[in-house]
Amino acid sequence: MPDTTYAIAAVLVTAAVTWALRALPFAALAPLRESATVQYLSRRMPAGVMVILVVYCLRDLPVTEVGAVAPLAALAVTVGLHLWRRNALLSILGGTVVHVVLASTVFAA
Repeated sequence: MPDTTYAIAAVLVTAAVTWALRALPFAALAPLRESATVQYLSRRMPAGVMVILVVYCLRDLPVTEVGAVAPLAALAVTVGLHLWRRNALLSILGGTVVHVVLASTVFAA
């Protein structure tokens, strides 16, 4: 069993390393906020990430089968809601509800 001094030192070192690792991203990002590259990426990345997610989710979807109706309808509702209201939360929730309802009731496998 380690002595008390060793245990206290281990806890203090662990706490210091944990605090430093959590503070490091904030310290590193502060100078980057004025960067033109970071500002460009902050405008373009959300749409790019959403396109990648849609392609990933629909890449193996057999569009000729009946089971494809639920995800495609959910995608249409999501896009329609977002174009209409410009509210990401509403769009995501609406598309999710449509998909869950269609997939679990109408087009259940």
